[in-house]
Amino acid sequence: MADVPNVLLAHGGGGRLMNELIESVFLPAFGNPLLDQRNDSAVIDLGDRRIAFTTDSYVVRPLFFPGGDIGTLAVNGTVNDLAMCGARPRWLSAGFIIEEGLPMETLRRVVQSMQHAAATAGVQLVTGDTKVVDKGKGDGLFINTAGIGVIEHPAAPAPAHVVPGDVVVLSGDIGRHGIAIMSVREGLQFESAIESDCAPLAAPVMALLEHGLQIHCLRDLTRGGLASGLNEIAMAAGVQLDIDESAVAVRDEVRGACELLGLDPLYVANEGRFIAILPPADLPRALDVLGSDARCIGAAGDGTAGLVTLKNRLGVARVLDLLSGEQLPRIC
Repeated sequence: MADVPNVLLAHGGGGRLMNELIESVFLPAFGNPLLDQRNDSAVIDLGDRRIAFTTDSYVVRPLFFPGGDIGTLAVNGTVNDLAMCGARPRWLSAGFIIEEGLPMETLRRVVQSMQHAAATAGVQLVTGDTKVVDKGKGDGLFINTAGIGVIEHPAAPAPAHVVPGDVVVLSGDIGRHGIAIMSVREGLQFESAIESDCAPLAAPVMALLEHGLQIHCLRDLTRGGLASGLNEIAMAAGVQLDIDESAVAVRDEVRGACELLGLDPLYVANEGRFIAILPPADLPRALDVLGSDARCIGAAGDGTAGLVTLKNRLGVARVLDLLSGEQLPRIC
């Protein structure tokens, strides 16, 4: 493992640097059986029931973007982390770090959108906190959330359950969230408007579980995009994941924007997409439950543990590695 630099990069997260930071700083200090699950949420056994518990912070710039804002992002991102552990999201907390001078109308808009997103996702915001920082110290508004969900099914999706032969299902097209953010941030105009895919994912996950499918692992694709999500699972599960690029859906306008900006859509953030890893016998039913946008994009193998390979449209395979940092900073 490479040493973490003494001065952290300004925009870490979702890449190799953040993984090294977790491995060399946080896990040695806080390591325990719950944290060692290495999942989107901690799964806690209370005896008569199991719950999932998660936390996240949101620092998106700009605060409002096509398809959402920092408020919808905070609710949906937390709901989705709970869902990836097979939990039905129930309760949220919210901490608001407000920069001095933020217009009250801006704060009201964010709060109203959070309430709408919470109602849509079927969760309640039950506790919170506010802090104000000096002007120029907070990018307008930061939001920290925590969430609790109830696990209603025996299944406990986690990377440790992935085995060679499992198939990888992607729930929809990728890259729209990151490109939506970039288009506003840089004042770019594209022929077709690109909106973020920001959405709650609990409903499709609950549908998979309620149909009795053996879901071995779930992962929502946020910072670092599809490529980072696949690498995190491969490393935690100790398997090789082999992906077919031609099966990964990218809208033409997103692909064109990525080419213009020099970005790889496989690494661009999403906020409404996930991957499900399951036995091949359950694949037809999973695709039926998730709908026509879902596709099988690859499988787990017994090759090099922790490796992700990508076969391109010409049939040539290459290693799909983690980036050192992020292509787009501050997007979730």
